[in-house]
Amino acid sequence: MTRQTSSVRIAPQTDQPNLSKGQKAFNTLVKKIEASRKDLGLWQAASEAYQQKVASDCMPLLKTFSGLRIDLLHALDRALDRHLLTKAERRVVQNHICEMADDLIGQTGDESLKALYNKHSDGDFDAEQVAAAQALKSNMADIFGLDLGDGKFDPTSPEDLIEKIQAEMEKAHLIGLEEEDRRSQRKKTPRQQARAEKAKLEADTTSLSIREVYRKLASALHPDREPDAAERARKTGLMQRVNQAYGKKDLLQLLELQLELEHIDAKAISGLSEDRLKHFNKILKEQLAELEQEILQFEMPLRAGFNLPPYMALLPGNVLPYLLRDMADMRRDIKRVKIEMEVTQDLNAFKGWIKIRKQEAKTLEKQMRESDDFPFF
Repeated sequence: MTRQTSSVRIAPQTDQPNLSKGQKAFNTLVKKIEASRKDLGLWQAASEAYQQKVASDCMPLLKTFSGLRIDLLHALDRALDRHLLTKAERRVVQNHICEMADDLIGQTGDESLKALYNKHSDGDFDAEQVAAAQALKSNMADIFGLDLGDGKFDPTSPEDLIEKIQAEMEKAHLIGLEEEDRRSQRKKTPRQQARAEKAKLEADTTSLSIREVYRKLASALHPDREPDAAERARKTGLMQRVNQAYGKKDLLQLLELQLELEHIDAKAISGLSEDRLKHFNKILKEQLAELEQEILQFEMPLRAGFNLPPYMALLPGNVLPYLLRDMADMRRDIKRVKIEMEVTQDLNAFKGWIKIRKQEAKTLEKQMRESDDFPFF
C-alpha cells in the first residue's frame, strides 16, 4: 500500500543544517509551482462556471437587448417621419441611428439594418466598410512591413484580415529562421562554437535528468511484469500518470510519484548534488513558466470581456460577480431602451431625449479632443 503523496521539499539535515542556494531555489520553485497548479484549477473551474452562466442566462439577455435596440432603430426612423423637428435635431437622431445600426450589424449580422444606415447617412454602409478595411489593411501592412496585396481574402472581414496578417508574419518568421540557419552553418569563431557546445550540453543534460526519473518509475511500474491482476491494474493506472507527467515534462509530478511510491524519501531529495539541482531547477523554471502561461490563457479573455484596466486585478473568485454585474447593467439597459421607445411617441419628450443625446455627443467630442491634446508617452 502506498502512502499519501507528500510535498517535494528539501529539508535541512543534521550534517547540513543550512540549505544551499540551489536547494533554496528548488524549494521556492516547488512552492510556486504548487501555488500555480492551485490557481490554474481555480481558473479552470471559474471559466467553466462562466461559460455555463453565459449560455444559460447572459446570451438570452443579450438577444433580448439586441432585439429591442433594433426595434428602437425602427421607432426612431418612424419618429423622424412623424415629428416636426429642426434640421439640427434631425441630424442628432440620424447620427444616433447610424451609430446604433453600425454596432448592431456587427453584433447580429442583420443586413436589413444597412438600409436604415444608408437612409440616414451621407454614404453607403458597404462602401464605407470596404474603404475602412482597405485603410486598415494599408496601416497594418505599414506597421508590420508586410505586403497584403496578394492572395484571396475578404478585405471587409476583420477575421480574414487578421488571418492574412498572421499568415504573412509566419511566412516572414520562417524566412528569418531559414536565414538564421544559413548564418549558423557558416564557420563559427572558437568562442561561438564553445557557447553552442555548452548550450547543447546543458540541454542534453536537462533532458537526461528528467528521463532518468521517468526510467526508474517505468521500470518499477511496468504492468506486464506483474502477475497479480489487481496489482497490474493499479500499476497500469500509475503508469498512465507517469506517462502523462513525462509527456508534459512535469518533473515535479514525477518526483511526487516517486515519493508516493516510496522510491525516494526526503533525505534522498536533500542529498541531490548541486549539478543535479541546477538541471532540476532549470526544468522547474520552464514548468512554472508554462503554468503561468496557461493561467493567462484563461485570464486574459475574461479581462477583455469585462473591460478591466491593466492595473485592476482579476481573481477567479471575481469572475461570476463581474458577470452578474454586467448582466445587471444589461437589464437596466433593456429597461432604458423600452422607455426610449415610448419617448419617440411624444414630441416634447422626444425633443428632450434629443437634447440629452446632443449633450452626450458634445461631452464625448470634448473628451476626445482633450485626449489628443495630452497624449500618453
